[in-house]
Amino acid sequence: MDSALKAPVHTGIRINSRRLLKRRLFDLALRASAYCATAFGLFWLSWILWITFSKGLPGLNLAIFTQMTPPPGEATGGIANALMGSLMMCLSGIALATPIGVAAGVFLAEYAKNSKTGAVIRFFNDVLLSAPSIVVGLFMYILIVRTTGGFSGVAGALALAMIAIPVIVRTTDQMFQLLPQQMREAALSLGIPMWKMNSKILLRAALPGVVTGVLLALARISGETAPLLFTALSNQYWSLNMGDAMASVPVMMSSFANSPYEYWNQLAWTGALLISLFVLTTSIIARSVLARNASKLD
Repeated sequence: MDSALKAPVHTGIRINSRRLLKRRLFDLALRASAYCATAFGLFWLSWILWITFSKGLPGLNLAIFTQMTPPPGEATGGIANALMGSLMMCLSGIALATPIGVAAGVFLAEYAKNSKTGAVIRFFNDVLLSAPSIVVGLFMYILIVRTTGGFSGVAGALALAMIAIPVIVRTTDQMFQLLPQQMREAALSLGIPMWKMNSKILLRAALPGVVTGVLLALARISGETAPLLFTALSNQYWSLNMGDAMASVPVMMSSFANSPYEYWNQLAWTGALLISLFVLTTSIIARSVLARNASKLD
């Protein structure tokens, strides 16, 4: 009698142990695949960074920042005009994109919220976020370059602004959604208008996250080549006139890397190194700012 009662118990324990073993093996397989995928991605990232540093570092000198891009066949020169052109167009693009992106993000988070209008706007913002940059460049070429009859830094800045806006919109929208509802209720209970609550209270609380979005957008547009090929083109000489064609580091890299001159190839690698350092530095700053803000919200 006792053995008959104990038999099902032993069977249940055996079944449970088998299920537990299967779960552990499945968990182990998932962990192993995740580690392998991470190692695979880190290997190629490390390899790209190593090649960029090893080939770009030998050409890094003072002439890079003080001399213009050399004419064909000349073995001396720098990329000062390209650095200045990239700096001017990127900062102009961010200056145009920031107020538009922040305003759109605040509208989505505080006014549209879960409405159909907000869903449609978020959908098209995601489409624009993942759109190929060459499409943006071609659009600006038709809209501005063909209309005005010439390439210009202004057209390049507008193309970069179109790429930066979706990044800022997405980040601002998400940061406002993370703010506690009690902040809104406390402000509205004191009779503060909604526009003042958004600009004076919520925006100030979400400012580190908004700044993070702006920095990530800046890192994104700093290495874009295709939009500038269609809009700003290039310029071998020093120019601060954004109404004219303007040099940039990505376009310089594209043209110099395919040239038969060894010195031009070296300049292309050095330009790639400078852009990589800029993007890495900007991304690290943005991530640190976002981490601090997240810890404060928690």
